[in-house]
Amino acid sequence: MPERLVPTRLFIAVRPSAAAADLVDRISRRESPCVRWLPQEQWHVTLRFLGDAEPDEVVAALAAVPWSRVLPVNVTLGPATEVLGESVVMVPAVGCDDLVDRVVAATGGLGQETEDRPFVGHLTLGRFRDEPPAGSIGTPISATFQVDEVLLMASQTRSGGAVHEIVARFPLVAEGASG
Repeated sequence: MPERLVPTRLFIAVRPSAAAADLVDRISRRESPCVRWLPQEQWHVTLRFLGDAEPDEVVAALAAVPWSRVLPVNVTLGPATEVLGESVVMVPAVGCDDLVDRVVAATGGLGQETEDRPFVGHLTLGRFRDEPPAGSIGTPISATFQVDEVLLMASQTRSGGAVHEIVARFPLVAEGASG
């Protein structure tokens, strides 16, 4: 049984499907001492970063959301890799706005304050110092995947980079859907 991580940071996210992740994985990510590429198993679209928060309180808040009335959503990645801020190579992700609104409404009083800026959906490929790695910006990508669950994730920073663990899953199931 894997060792459970002690959560140091919490965030709420969705993950791309295996097929979408395989398409993203084709994007060239040249090794460089000035860039740290994230492994595929850590790719996600953050709906809300909570930082230090009590996991049980966040689980309770998210469990109160009527997910059984929320239809799965389609998220589209692309059209090309971009820079976000001053140090992130990412793929834009569109289609999570309704989920973000629900998550923020449910967890507004938990963790760090919500950011006072528009949500920018993205899948982080890597972080760089100084300049983005050559050939990493403007690479065309087009992938769509269906989100059928929202995840509460814990992140712990280790010497080799961050390690993520799923703390709780919240399935999106349309009411009356057969299973």
